[in-house]
Amino acid sequence: MFYYISGKLVLLENNVAVVDVGGVAYKMTVSGTTYEAMPPCRSVKEPPTVKLYTYLAIREDDIELFGFASETELASFKLLITVSGVGPKAAMSILSLLTPEKFALAVCTDDKKTISKANGIGPKTAARIILELKDKLMKERGTDEAFSAFPTPPAAVSANRSKLNEATDALMVLGYSRAEALNAMKDIDTDRTELEEIIRLSLKKLMKY
Repeated sequence: MFYYISGKLVLLENNVAVVDVGGVAYKMTVSGTTYEAMPPCRSVKEPPTVKLYTYLAIREDDIELFGFASETELASFKLLITVSGVGPKAAMSILSLLTPEKFALAVCTDDKKTISKANGIGPKTAARIILELKDKLMKERGTDEAFSAFPTPPAAVSANRSKLNEATDALMVLGYSRAEALNAMKDIDTDRTELEEIIRLSLKKLMKY
């Protein structure tokens, strides 16, 4: 229903942001990641302008609007709620602990210990998240021929391929295709760049497209 809401941030609490748009105030549930990204409400007379990407959850007894500081975080949220047994509350708990980049990295490296640190998320749920999301990624993955896009010397290929695979999987977790992920990484010096930084730089490029 709403793609994003842009207006004056009139209230910001632990998990709630209220944005005034032309005299109509929208109350949104936000993650810890989005909360940290929001500017402080120092003045009631001159509240800061913000833009939050939204997801409207409609249940039998409730309607709740969720707000996200980035499209990447919204994509992570939508992906999480496709996992059986993971609802909006659990998804927001995970995204309050992990940025989209760190969440993607945890999934692609089978790091259920990190995911289970989120409030209300046990080891079994973390394992199910990894299992279901990685399975979706594997169905979308192409062949290793795609790595020909990288001008890497033969001797360095095997050492670098694991990092490229993990970065590609992480970007695919966030909703991008394998081709888009590889295209975003082709100008990055992956030999000298840490995995998380590769993901961050790639996302920066992808968000411009």
